[in-house]
Amino acid sequence: MTDAYICDGIRTPIGRFGGGLAVVRTDDLAALPLQALMARNPGVDWAALDDVVYGCANQAGEDNRNVARMAVLLSGLPQEVGGTTINRLCGSSLDAIAIAARAIKTGEAELLIAGGVESMSRAPFVLNKADAAFARNMKLEDTTIGWRFVNPKMTGLYGTDSMPETAENVADEHHISRAAQDAYALRSQQRTAVAQSLGYLQQEIVPVTLTLPKGVTVISADEHPRADTTLEKLAKLKPVVRADGTVTAGNASGVNDGAAALLLASEAAVRKYRLTPLARVVTAATAGLAPRVMGFGPAPAIEKLFARTGLGIGDIDVLELNEAFAAQVLAVTRRLGLPDDAAQVNPNGGAIALGHPLGASGARMAIAAVGQLQRQQARRALCSMCIGVGQGIALLLESVRS
Repeated sequence: MTDAYICDGIRTPIGRFGGGLAVVRTDDLAALPLQALMARNPGVDWAALDDVVYGCANQAGEDNRNVARMAVLLSGLPQEVGGTTINRLCGSSLDAIAIAARAIKTGEAELLIAGGVESMSRAPFVLNKADAAFARNMKLEDTTIGWRFVNPKMTGLYGTDSMPETAENVADEHHISRAAQDAYALRSQQRTAVAQSLGYLQQEIVPVTLTLPKGVTVISADEHPRADTTLEKLAKLKPVVRADGTVTAGNASGVNDGAAALLLASEAAVRKYRLTPLARVVTAATAGLAPRVMGFGPAPAIEKLFARTGLGIGDIDVLELNEAFAAQVLAVTRRLGLPDDAAQVNPNGGAIALGHPLGASGARMAIAAVGQLQRQQARRALCSMCIGVGQGIALLLESVRS
């Protein structure tokens, strides 16, 4: 099989809930990284693009009816280029990269774009159809995040804990204290602030220009980071699940908007279009676990990947671990034998500081991992995420320069 190379990656800034990107339709947001990749790679014959694979967790509003295909058409890519949208909830765009890489490795494709999009600000309310004539018991559901249209059997079998409740469950089972969570959250904010000051994050971002009634606005930086956060401020935040709980808005990821995409190519396509391979996609693994402790999902996924490759955590130079909650990150890193402040884990901060636009986060992490491999001149990066309803996903990347 041929190798699958990541040759470029770009993302929008990550917007706060109701922030600057909230005025952008989800399908328009999805098109922006595609347009940026085309502009950055003028030597590519875009009519030869085999497919666009996009992750999206919601798909209930403007992201419905295959947002990947909509983004292709809105971006200016040739109409002959297809698009498919996949949904592994938070792990959607990391899965999209794995799917695109497999197509290249098996020889079914040579050039693909993989990524994802989420506008949590624009997630709609939805109303189920009546279950009987003249029914008066219709229920409005918020599609932003979490369970909706719950199957009673699921409640009985596994429970339907909310995302913060699952984090509390993980904290309880793995003895993750509030102090440890807040300390981790502060490090995420601090590392992001340093990365911003050094221009690392700016290298990943395509600015978004908005024409509004009051004039033209350009959004060029992530909106979610809180550089002025302190341990004292974090300690004052109230728990969101229960009075004696440990999960707060300060040690959890945000509700955000954003899109990200990467260009993947075979060896032949790299030569044909004179692309610069940055990293190869080695392999990916997924695993399931009880939904009530979904945040621990990266641990079994990473362990499955290590069993397949013969690698261990000591072989990983960069670990991008999605920060859905500080509690679940610490449970996973401790399982891997890493200290809470491990330098290789999210060296430029993570979703607690940057935000978590669900379907785009995996692609953002992969872009960050590739960039960090280059800066460190390191060999291997691992991206991993927990996934709602009890899953984990892990993706192994390897620098082509080491």
